[in-house]
Amino acid sequence: MHIVGLMSGTSADAIDAALCDITGTPPLLNARLLHAITYAYPDGFQKRILDACLPALSHVDTLCQLNFDMGELFAAAALQVIKEAGLNPSEIDLIGSHGQTVWHMVQPDGAVSATLQVGEAALIAERTGITTVSNFRPRDIAAGGQGAPLTGYADWLLLRHPTKWRAIQNIGGIGNVTFLPPLSDTTSLPLAFDTGPGNALIDSAMTIISDGKLSYDQDGQLAKQGRIDEEWLETLATHPYFEVKPPKTTGRELFGMPLAAQLVREGQQRGLDAGSIVATITALTAVSIFDSYQRFAPAAVSEVILGGGGAHNPSLIGLLQSLLPLGKVLTHEDVGLDSDNKEALVFALLAHETWHNRSGNLPTLTGAKYPVVLGQITPGSNYLDLIKRTWCSPASGDSAE
Repeated sequence: MHIVGLMSGTSADAIDAALCDITGTPPLLNARLLHAITYAYPDGFQKRILDACLPALSHVDTLCQLNFDMGELFAAAALQVIKEAGLNPSEIDLIGSHGQTVWHMVQPDGAVSATLQVGEAALIAERTGITTVSNFRPRDIAAGGQGAPLTGYADWLLLRHPTKWRAIQNIGGIGNVTFLPPLSDTTSLPLAFDTGPGNALIDSAMTIISDGKLSYDQDGQLAKQGRIDEEWLETLATHPYFEVKPPKTTGRELFGMPLAAQLVREGQQRGLDAGSIVATITALTAVSIFDSYQRFAPAAVSEVILGGGGAHNPSLIGLLQSLLPLGKVLTHEDVGLDSDNKEALVFALLAHETWHNRSGNLPTLTGAKYPVVLGQITPGSNYLDLIKRTWCSPASGDSAE
């Protein structure tokens, strides 16, 4: 099936759109990236998203409009990636849209009671004519899970090593890891959870320090100019979240602008320059990832595969490599995947599984009580034809049965 995956992450810097060819059934599921783009937001739109993530700035009318405006942009991104791939919308079977997370409600005991992603699927289906699967996380939460990390399902299918334990580490706005047993291990189960801050604190600190002129530390350049305040870093590494046992998830509610503003103030009070503040906050991301491995990895990790925007930050990656001397640090490209578009591919894959009435979560990863079919299906103009081709045809290789 030709499926477009759409994703806007915690950093809210752009929409990733990936056109994928997905065939087979688990465990022999094949996902191939045909074409991918990064679809930029209009000027000022990122700020609208980030403001919506702050209760003091988010209001029901602005959130309502953001949901529809996001839907329009997601539809435009889908049409653009289809056009650049040299195809027509009529040649696409499904769209899998993660949407944009604006709030993830984690209770004091670590349970997730609600989550909200915006990006109206009705607009996507209407503008493209393509049946759209969206709103993946709530069903897992309804089944007792965290609603995340859902990328672990794709990791389990696509990235297990024949003989080695792997850690699949995504560094988006929030960091998340999936620990994968080797294919030769038929008894161990995977483990996935959010490790803590990824780029969110770094990006927010850059926005504050630059008075809004910069939204991220490009290539870790400012961090390189500073020094890490080891004493302060040791204090920051005692954040209570890091001690919580998996399954666990987090977001900008905990590691976003309010905490970044607090850290910038603390750094300034310690007499640190801008570079040293960002260097220490960058080090916190690296240390929190390493600490998660030390605390919770089910077995010794032989390979760490990095993805997400943080994988392009040399300062952050250098720190991680120094902390993980015994583990081989790779990128997704080293194992045949595009790290910049992996999450968009994941939601194309999840849409494929939802359409075929198969579960898209692993309870050992999300904490759900049992596997469930994820998402909500919004019919496009191709809906009836898609049913006939994929559900009713006895010759179909993608039968839902």
